[in-house]
Amino acid sequence: MHNMQELWRRFEEWLRRNAPGDYSALRPGASDDDVSRLESRVGFPLHGELKSLLSEHNGVTPRRSSTAPGAFLLGYSLLDTEGILEWHQNLSAMAHEAVEEGYEEEVVGRTAHAQWVPFAQGLAGDLLFVDHRTGHDGEVGEISFGDPEYLPLWPSMTVMLTDLCNAVEESLPLPTTRRRPSVHEGRMLEWVTS
Repeated sequence: MHNMQELWRRFEEWLRRNAPGDYSALRPGASDDDVSRLESRVGFPLHGELKSLLSEHNGVTPRRSSTAPGAFLLGYSLLDTEGILEWHQNLSAMAHEAVEEGYEEEVVGRTAHAQWVPFAQGLAGDLLFVDHRTGHDGEVGEISFGDPEYLPLWPSMTVMLTDLCNAVEESLPLPTTRRRPSVHEGRMLEWVTS
């Protein structure tokens, strides 16, 4: 199995050649201090694959519209460490409030959890996250606000990147989402329903 950095570089190289707008939206990697600060504020160590991704790129240039590049992960844009912290705090607050107010079963582990660490956001606020719960450690899930339950997409970020690389390189639909890659205006990667 490939490691995260090899897979990320493979995906990034595909973006550079085929979706230059997305490639140019990538920001430099987060420093070790940035990652340590994030872990301290989150309250637990980040999964190694998420730390590896942050070391490559600390998010993308923020998008101002749906026509701006940078949403190459199924229509989601990579968050920087500040965005990750903000969304993690939001999810934690939602979970804690649900426990305090007595509707834990409807929220905790379904639409929010204190051990979910978001790493990418859609324009409407939907999120991709890495699950840090015991027994789910490293799984990639999707929260679509308005849906009553999160959707587990991949068992790890490594599997996610393997699927993404194979899909873009061979123009195949993703097995988990039934969306296939398409380059819009020769500058940005989109995922269209197949």
